[in-house]
Formats: sequence, structure tokens, C-alpha cells
Amino acid sequence: MTPTSVEVDEYGHARALKVATKDHTVELPARSILVAAGTQPNTVLAREPGEHYGLDGRYFRACDVNGQPVAPEKSAKPASVHVLLSKRGDGRSVSFFGDLHPSFAGNVVKAMGGAKRGYPVVDAMLRAYAPASPLDDRTFFARFNEGLRARVHEVIRLTPTIVEVVVKAPFAARKFQPGQFYRLQNFETRAPKINGTRLAMEGLALTGAWVDRDRGLVSTIVLEMGGSSDLCAQLEPGEPVVLMGPTGSPTEIPANETVLLAGGGLGNAVLFSIGAAMRAKGCRVLYFAGYKHVIDRYKIAEIEAAADVVVWCSDEAPGFVPTRPKDLSFVGNIVRAMVSYGEGKLGPISIPLHDVDRIIAIGSDRMMAAVGAARHGVLSHQLKPLHFAIASINSPMQCMLKEICAQCLQPHVNPQTGERSYVFSCFNQDQHLDEVDFPGLAQRLAQNSVQEKITAQWVGRCLEARGQA
Repeated sequence: MTPTSVEVDEYGHARALKVATKDHTVELPARSILVAAGTQPNTVLAREPGEHYGLDGRYFRACDVNGQPVAPEKSAKPASVHVLLSKRGDGRSVSFFGDLHPSFAGNVVKAMGGAKRGYPVVDAMLRAYAPASPLDDRTFFARFNEGLRARVHEVIRLTPTIVEVVVKAPFAARKFQPGQFYRLQNFETRAPKINGTRLAMEGLALTGAWVDRDRGLVSTIVLEMGGSSDLCAQLEPGEPVVLMGPTGSPTEIPANETVLLAGGGLGNAVLFSIGAAMRAKGCRVLYFAGYKHVIDRYKIAEIEAAADVVVWCSDEAPGFVPTRPKDLSFVGNIVRAMVSYGEGKLGPISIPLHDVDRIIAIGSDRMMAAVGAARHGVLSHQLKPLHFAIASINSPMQCMLKEICAQCLQPHVNPQTGERSYVFSCFNQDQHLDEVDFPGLAQRLAQNSVQEKITAQWVGRCLEARGQA
């Protein structure tokens, strides 16, 4: 049988899988449908900056012990084993195995065989490489313990529903670039147990708001939505945590452009470092910072430092009072604020909308969709016809390892041709605003709604019991 479509009910949820046989079509009742697709080598490293990873067709390009390109046999028992994919000038090498290797791809048995046959090559390369400054074992492992083992540095409540978790993770801080994010969770074995429930967090995708490379600190901002996010406030200073990253692609930082940043709620945490980096490269930054409630605003100084002009937006009256002469305020949503700003209704205009070269929208899916639509509607006569616009897409995420599990898969629709394509959001969260299928994103974000609400209630019950104890 060949699957041809998923049939949905009046709520947009799966009700049946339609399959075709040689002679006819059948509907199989189904409320949950699991897709097991074929795999292909994950060679995403070859598409990232760096010169150490080349491609040979679908696989990484192999080299011999001297660094010269070779073509491995497509056999699980090759006459010559080539498991190196690069050799650097200082003698260090990178090896590859399993589904990444044409000799050992296909199944677990081949992968195990590849490790058995390839380890002598790796061992020989390690023996041949002498570090410039040899370290004793104690010093070597102490350096990696300090750099790789993340611990909570501080937990700060910013608003009634937003918490800042600052983690000491020197290696993770050192590699951060604006726009990237991290995966944070606690250790299950260290998580408190309340009335039979172990309060272990799922991996949370959290933006790096700022880093202090000298002190090895990473700041992540958490919106408490129930469930795992509520557990972040329970983390204790000094507690070991899992912090993976930074992951995702850095936001492109142009030079000498006029940039409009649109941040909604938690999305503003993403824009601190982006705006500051753009200003450092000579950009003029116009920042629309939007919030549902006046009490939701946080990190005011950081937002001001990220922009030449800030338009503070609140759905709730009386709104905000700007503290800088050029900054403005508006009561209502971000799109209406942009329209009023462009028409001069908010006050003197320091950065005209028709000067804007680039728009970056980060917030809820509805907010980003509204900004995207307004560019071709109520704002079309105020903006440059050829401005560039992206949105930071908050797809559901799981592994966050770049094109591995496909939980973050985001559909796109070409506005000219209608052609559909797909993007792994954990690899590149910054996506062209006109191409994002926002209804598809909304469906993905709502797919676990019932489970998330039940989990939130249960976690809340456990935390309440902990507080009473």
C-alpha cells in the first residue's frame, strides 16, 4: 500500500490515512500517524562555514593519512580503510563512520564493523600527533570539566511569567553568535521527586540573550508556559544542568543598513544581541518592542542599547513612558504602531520607514504573520519595494542537532510559483517572511496542546505541594 494523504476531521486533526493499492484506494482509520522515512547522510557540517569538510556525492569526502583525497570502496569490508575526512596543517584529523561513510552506511552492523576496522587508523593518527604543550591528565580533564560541564550561575525573575537562567558554561559562551540558541534541561537523577513525580525537564530551546565570554556565562530567557518551563525557576545556583549549543545559524549582521526590528514578548530576548551587533557595524536600528501587558517588559536598558530608536508598544493602557528623547510609545499591536509611526502620529520621525533596508520579526506566529502581511498591505506605501524581510521561526523542536529528527520541519510556499518546500528550523531559524507557511506553523505549534495543558496542571500541582511542604 502507498500512502497518498492524511484525512482530517473538523478540528484539523488526523482521522484516517488514505492508501492506494494496485487496484483501489482504502481509508484506514487513524488518530495518530507515525512516519518512518528513509535516512540519508547528515552532511550539514559541509554547509557551514569552515574548510575542513568536503563532499563526495552524498557522503563526506575522504582522505588518506597524508590528507590526499581518496574514494572509499562501497563495501563493508574494504581492502583499504579510509575513515579520515580532513587533515589539518598541524597534523590533527577528523574521522567519520556509520551512515556518513559510503563503506559503512546502511545499518547498525555495518556501523559497528566500520568502528572495528577504522579504530587502528584513528589510533595511529593520535599517536603521531604531539600537542605543542603536553598536559598531564589531571590538568587536561580539569580544563574540560570547567569548559564543558554547565552549572546554574543565577536564576532571576524578570516578570511574573519570565525567568532569566544564567548558566556558567565557558565553551558554550565562547562560541555564541547573535541569533543562535541553546538546549537547556536539568538532570533527571538530580531532579526533585514530589508525590511520585520526578520533575525532569524536557529539552527547552532557549535563546542566548547575552554572553560574558570572560566569565563564561550564558543568559537564557524562559517564558513560563506550564510544564518544563515552570521548572526553570526551581533551578538552584551551582546545580549541574545540560546546556547544548550554541546551535542554529547566526543571524546575518549587515553593515551600514537601516534595520527594523520587531519583537513580540519573549521574542525581544532574541533581539538584544542582534541589534547591538548591527549597531556595531554601522547600522541604524529602529526597534518596535511589543508586549501584551505593561508588566511584561524586561531588560529595558539592553533594548535601548540595541536600537537608535525604540517604539514601545503595549496592548494594555496606559502603555509605556519612554526614557530617551527619540523613543516613542504606542498602545496597541505592533502593526498598528508601525502604521502610526510612519504617518507621524507618534511624534517626530528619526528613522523613516522608507529608509528601511531589512526587517527582522521575532515573536509569536500570529505576530510574525501579521507583520508579513502588513508589508504588502497597510505598510506597502511606506516601505521600500525591495526591502529584505525575515522571521525567526519558533517551530516545535526536539533534538536541535540540525536536520536529524525533523521535529522542527517548517513548510514554505513560494509566493510566485506556489511550490512547497521544507526547512529544518533548528538549522536555520531565520527564514524569508514571504515564504513561511504560517497556518502550517500554527498547526504544528498546536499539535500537542492537550498534552501540554495536562502536563502544566500536573507540574503546577506538584510545585504547589512542594511549596506547602
